[in-house]
Amino acid sequence: MNLTFNWKKTVIILVDCILAVYLVLAITAFNCPDELSDVCTEVNIHIEDGRAKGFLNTNEIERQLKTAHLYPLGDLMKQVDVRKIEEALRQNPLVDGAQCYKTQTGRVNIIVSQRVPIIRIKAENGDDYYIDEGGNIMPNMHYANNVVVATGAIQRKYAQNTLKDIGSYLLSHQLWRSQVEQINVLADGSIEIIPRVGDHIVYFGLPTSIDKKFDRLEKFYKYGLSKAGWNKYSYISLEFSNQIICKKRTSTNNI
Repeated sequence: MNLTFNWKKTVIILVDCILAVYLVLAITAFNCPDELSDVCTEVNIHIEDGRAKGFLNTNEIERQLKTAHLYPLGDLMKQVDVRKIEEALRQNPLVDGAQCYKTQTGRVNIIVSQRVPIIRIKAENGDDYYIDEGGNIMPNMHYANNVVVATGAIQRKYAQNTLKDIGSYLLSHQLWRSQVEQINVLADGSIEIIPRVGDHIVYFGLPTSIDKKFDRLEKFYKYGLSKAGWNKYSYISLEFSNQIICKKRTSTNNI
């Protein structure tokens, strides 16, 4: 019998076998990532801000997770419990939401959305807290943050509704976000504004038609005080529609 060795056919079969083995190994590795031996080599923390910068920073999140013995750096990836990390972070009164997930490259990603304060309440009854964008009360965490301070006769419902709306308005307008330093609430619910620039007090009356009153004040600043001088008046009243009543430091005039 004359047997002829077919090199071409043998090579094709050999290549097919190698490809088959490679595909099996690749699929197995893809479906079963080698998490058993992988170690967390990087923790990526991202904090989402709203319209204003909040209190949280990456160091604070890292410190909280280390205190809870949940900071994953150096741990085996299979031992990193993303659900426990999320639950622990949500216990922080400054955290609105938390998401944590792992990658096959040894990284743990943590995304935190925070409750952003828009106004600080320092009421005459001793209350000291923050109001966030949703009107929720945030505890005084003794963090430095450049937000408007509201003082005076403030009840919590008034803060969560009226002052929250005013704070949101200020936050959405660049001029007033930088100009308004303090809001003082009087016993009848009317408000006074203490600006950063200008030695005067702005009386708004009851907190109605806030946008129209601020619009009038902006025009008065632009066309009145810019010419008369920022310290000419000690008291500016916007209580009545379509007029501004000013009190000079030496006499009272209507303009």
